[in-house]
Amino acid sequence: MFYLLLKHNWSLVWTKKKVQDNMGLRSASHLALRAVRCSLGLAPKPKSCLSTAAGYLGEKNILLMGPPGAGKTTVGRIVACRLGLPAVDVDDDVLETTWKMPVASKLVAVGGERFLQEEGQALCNFSASGCVVSLTGSNPLHPEAMQHVKGSGVVIYLDVDSEEILHRLHILKVDRIVGQEAGLSIRDILRYRKQFYEKWLDVRVLCGRGDTAEEVAEKVLQAVERYHNHAAETYVSTRSDGERPSSETTHFSDVVVEGLASDGGLYVPKNGFPKMGAREWLRLVDMTYQEQALVLLEKCIHPLDVSALDLREIIYKAYASNFSSEDVAPVKHLIHNTYIQELFHGPTASFKDLALQLMPQLFAHCLPPMCNYLILVATSGDTGSAVLSGFGGLRGADRRRTGVLVFFPEEGVSEIQKLQMTSSNQSNAKAVSVRSDFDFCQKSIKRMFGESGLTGHLAVEYGTVLSTANSINWARLLPQVVYHSTAYLNLCRDGVICFGEPVDVCIPTGNFGNAMSAVYAREMGIPIRKVLCASNHNRVVSDFINTGDYDLRERRLTPSHSPAIDILKSSNLERFIYHVSDGDGRLVKDLFTRLDRQQHFRLPGPLLGRVQQEVQAGWCSEADCLAAIQSVHAQAGYIMDTHTAVAKVVADRLRDATCPVVICSTAHYGKFAPAVFKALQMENMPQGPLEQLETLRRTAAIPGTHRDIMTCVRGGYRQGHPVCEADYSVLVEEVENMIQDSFLKVM
Repeated sequence: MFYLLLKHNWSLVWTKKKVQDNMGLRSASHLALRAVRCSLGLAPKPKSCLSTAAGYLGEKNILLMGPPGAGKTTVGRIVACRLGLPAVDVDDDVLETTWKMPVASKLVAVGGERFLQEEGQALCNFSASGCVVSLTGSNPLHPEAMQHVKGSGVVIYLDVDSEEILHRLHILKVDRIVGQEAGLSIRDILRYRKQFYEKWLDVRVLCGRGDTAEEVAEKVLQAVERYHNHAAETYVSTRSDGERPSSETTHFSDVVVEGLASDGGLYVPKNGFPKMGAREWLRLVDMTYQEQALVLLEKCIHPLDVSALDLREIIYKAYASNFSSEDVAPVKHLIHNTYIQELFHGPTASFKDLALQLMPQLFAHCLPPMCNYLILVATSGDTGSAVLSGFGGLRGADRRRTGVLVFFPEEGVSEIQKLQMTSSNQSNAKAVSVRSDFDFCQKSIKRMFGESGLTGHLAVEYGTVLSTANSINWARLLPQVVYHSTAYLNLCRDGVICFGEPVDVCIPTGNFGNAMSAVYAREMGIPIRKVLCASNHNRVVSDFINTGDYDLRERRLTPSHSPAIDILKSSNLERFIYHVSDGDGRLVKDLFTRLDRQQHFRLPGPLLGRVQQEVQAGWCSEADCLAAIQSVHAQAGYIMDTHTAVAKVVADRLRDATCPVVICSTAHYGKFAPAVFKALQMENMPQGPLEQLETLRRTAAIPGTHRDIMTCVRGGYRQGHPVCEADYSVLVEEVENMIQDSFLKVM
């Protein structure tokens, strides 16, 4: 009975459809890294595009996998017809032929455990090529059999909602499936089996609630095309003119390691973001954060760069007990129609953890062998500690081959931020303060990447390649798309909105990475109406969005209570302008070359209109920031940090209250305790960070104290930390010293 499928419940409408080619545009690459990779024989080999549907396969099979009732047989027949290939149903064409009896009779005759053994043995003896094969729902429970068939083709997992499966089986009067012992429900078995489906899949086909067999078959065809057309899923520089392709394509694994394109631009996916329909998004509503992240990132990372199984392992390691909230990035009601997404439950109490607990693992996975990598990071506060935590979590060979050097402004971060960075005891990580501001640190690092003499020297002399973990690295920005998506889905889950209804999102921003990820979430299909960008009194981003002028002339950085957005040169604006200009790399290159040389550029008039359609912006004074903290605490008993307060002020000014607004809470208030004391007008502030946090703990009902901040503060200050002058050559010397201390010199 277990094997009954909806073979006759879905009508088969077989239509011919030619699958289109996608030619990948070659983009620029990091010369030093390419040189090392080529010397090791590791340069990527171009993959030819496949011009016909049959060309996808050659002698390979398409193997459809999923639970009973997923529609594998029906979908398999449609796919086979479209491709002009034989269709094989393991139940009918393998098991019943082998056993000379119906599968249901065999199950009754031998029982569940013996049945699984004999079913697996029959599949081990099966051989086919160039076919569409519909596996049974229980085949994945037999490792030897699955290893055998997986080698013959690509395994497509039909991921169908369990409630829909139960409904289909109910219609077919199926009330028992293989492995269902007394006291277990079919729902229990489906939940148990999911781990096996995710172990063996090559590509997931996420089936929306109500998808027809024809729609699922079309998704299978698209999945097969994508899997076998890796060459088309490439990345280009925001400064690429699109007319001079390089000799090599640049894939996800390349951009993760390289960080910055060799022409100084930032990498973006050539073909944009994948789109998801409403029925697919609705499938994600009741999933955990880890499950949601897995589905979304599978769509954005090609499985030949990071396999589905490896990606699952990476995600579940990144978002585990290191986050103090099971929801990872929970959304909570604040006041009226205002909601707050708490992005500070990671180990360093900052939204940067959502990316930087994941990114180092992706980085290590993509590394070519036999090279050392030094990650250079400029930080205005939160990124530094998050990078040190994330890369410090690497183990074994990955840890030995990867070093992290963080530069931060000596007077431009809070005391607790400084403590988090300088008290790191990781052997592969170091933080150095600079007697300047964030922009100097960031400009110096970008200059290092652009000097081929320096990068070549480090590669040849030490076998070491430079990379970055700032938000200019695509693997830093991509995970942030996930939490903007889950914020909306959480509101759907909680009944605040129905899918399709709009929300606004307000983000405190300096480097524009967080805001850019919200724009990308909207591109994937999340109904974000307005992306509201909030600046403090260093309002360069706000001024740019409102006027089209990016003007650094006569502008000086002024320290604020929200230091993480004390930034004048916003790197991710390159990606935003590339986006709104429909990929005009020449324009982007011209504008940012002008900014480097003249400290100013102006957007063309029509493009400014497009910018203001995509995002809106405002800024907040220091007084208004502190007043917002006091007001929200008085009304809701909730303490915001200073960056969240900046967003709250701007959201209140720019929103029209016709839809919910989600404020990104980018840090825990404990990181900025002195400013919070001032905002709450609390007298007799203790001098020590620990005493400050203890006092605030007694004041704040929500959110509670942050366990990892408390642990860090209780650990006490490290004995000093390196401080260097604002001199580019001094920073270069720190880089070479770090390499010498971390890696064996190539003799």
